[in-house]
Amino acid sequence: MFVLVAALLLLGVVLGAVAHLPVPLALTAAGLIGVWLVAFAVREGFTRRTR
Repeated sequence: MFVLVAALLLLGVVLGAVAHLPVPLALTAAGLIGVWLVAFAVREGFTRRTR
């Protein structure tokens, strides 16, 4: 339960910080994070297939 509360609190802080950024900068940051997550998922999938 504490982990859920901490995660929601952190999400609120992050969304509050993004609300003060200009839209193009926020979209660029979101795109970079998305690319990083896709690269991580591909790398993890590749290493699990080779084992």
